[in-house]
Amino acid sequence: MAQNFDVVVIGGGPGGYIAAIRAAQLGFKTACIDEWKNAAGGPAPGGTCTNVGCIPSKALLQSSEHYEQAGHHFADHGIGLKDLSIDVTKMLARKDTVVKQNNDGILYLFKKNKVTFFHGRGSFVKATEGGWEVAVGGESLVGKNVIVATGSNARALPGAQFDEDKILSNDGALRVGAVPKKLGLIGAGVIGLEMGSVWRRLGAEVTVLEGLPTFLGAVDEQIAKEAHKAFTKQGLKIELGVKVGEIKTGRSGVQVAYADAKGEARTLAVDKLIVSIGRVPNTIGLDADAVGLKLDERGAIVVDAECRTNLPGVWAVGDVVRGPMLAHKAEEEGVAVAERIAGQHGHVNFNTIPWVIYTSPEIAWVGETEQQLKARGAAYKAGTFPFMANGRARALGDTTGMVKFLADAVSDEILGVHIVGPQASELIAEAVVAMEFRASSEDIARICHAHPSLSEATKEAALAVDKRTLNF
Repeated sequence: MAQNFDVVVIGGGPGGYIAAIRAAQLGFKTACIDEWKNAAGGPAPGGTCTNVGCIPSKALLQSSEHYEQAGHHFADHGIGLKDLSIDVTKMLARKDTVVKQNNDGILYLFKKNKVTFFHGRGSFVKATEGGWEVAVGGESLVGKNVIVATGSNARALPGAQFDEDKILSNDGALRVGAVPKKLGLIGAGVIGLEMGSVWRRLGAEVTVLEGLPTFLGAVDEQIAKEAHKAFTKQGLKIELGVKVGEIKTGRSGVQVAYADAKGEARTLAVDKLIVSIGRVPNTIGLDADAVGLKLDERGAIVVDAECRTNLPGVWAVGDVVRGPMLAHKAEEEGVAVAERIAGQHGHVNFNTIPWVIYTSPEIAWVGETEQQLKARGAAYKAGTFPFMANGRARALGDTTGMVKFLADAVSDEILGVHIVGPQASELIAEAVVAMEFRASSEDIARICHAHPSLSEATKEAALAVDKRTLNF
């Protein structure tokens, strides 16, 4: 006999588990289905983000950052070390522990909020009295409302499928058992740069092949140039405008044939190759056709501005729908949908969703870039402030980068904030809050910021919009 719920959520990643918790908080009888398994075969909710994405990558970035600091910067502080080494097995074990803590935390939150959890793959069966029938394992659930939050999968290169041994997706890149001598990356996006940074710090010779002629085209051009300069100085070899050809694997590694930006034939020989060319919506096993759930040409579920699908009572959020594939975007949509089901007015502002690349230096931004403003003919003012003029950054020993403000030339409303430098991922939050309240650059310039702090660079960049910085 089917179990009846007010809300059934398919997918336990950031969009799904947050939607389930919010629905339960609003008084709905809620179920969440998720199929991720840990090493022992038990449930591991949290989706790609927790299991093979955001969380484990940050754990490895932190470990590799400690290693690089110890090997190259501790001496500047008067700290001496002998026989520095890296135990990759232990590093990966720590990463796995961090992942498990997050998995267990989500299961605890389900229990706390009285969300019924089902471990397995959820798939549509049919429309039925009282909603939609969804199968999971040997169970049959009926949801008056169904929220699809099945996430995304790594996009493979044609002719170079992932074997997670030599040709790696984000999953395999997080499980490399020893530091490769030579590592190749196809795609200079977020995942490529973060994973490249991890293994470069640990001693790998890293080459990045990017098809686009510009580096980080979605990032403000001035910020991207600063980042490119920093990564190149660190030892990342980044080739732009390449055309990748045949990829061959053998006992000794991987060979990538490609044409460089000048059209000259080249070959890259590496021990491991990470392919990071984007992600595709995941509807595998959902049986969308069984109920007529509409997908677009990319395979994404078609939704309106409020995440409603073409089926009454069926919603979709996160990577499986339009918009940026970001965990926090999925979370916001999950909350908004749960509140809309309750008759409230859930809201997601795509213009104030922050983006972060957790390299060193970190890159973070919100709002429009300078090239976007120029393209639409906007009248704007810009202000920048370098971390080299910030006392806290000097004390940290990390003065790379800058903060950049873009504001309307007439109203002074903040249109975009772009940061490359230390703790950019944390500093960007102030800009998000300011833009959500439609603040002006003058508002930030007039707010007292603690001294010494990195956030003073944010204030100084806001002051720079009016050409009145105080410390540069």
